[in-house]
Amino acid sequence: MKLYYVNKKAQPNGDHEVHTSDCNFLKIVDNKLYLGLFATCNKAVEEAKKTYKQSNGCYYCCNECHTK
Repeated sequence: MKLYYVNKKAQPNGDHEVHTSDCNFLKIVDNKLYLGLFATCNKAVEEAKKTYKQSNGCYYCCNECHTK
């Protein structure tokens, strides 16, 4: 189980990236929303989409949930 967050600020392509709490890229995110504790990033991205329809897993910490 890991803690997940979503970046409130969208990427240039409109994606709101979902990160694990130990992701190096989360450390540079100033404006993040706590999503919860999940066994997989799929559930975390699903939760993020309740707030930000265009959510995507981080390429580095949630690669299995990252879409191009």
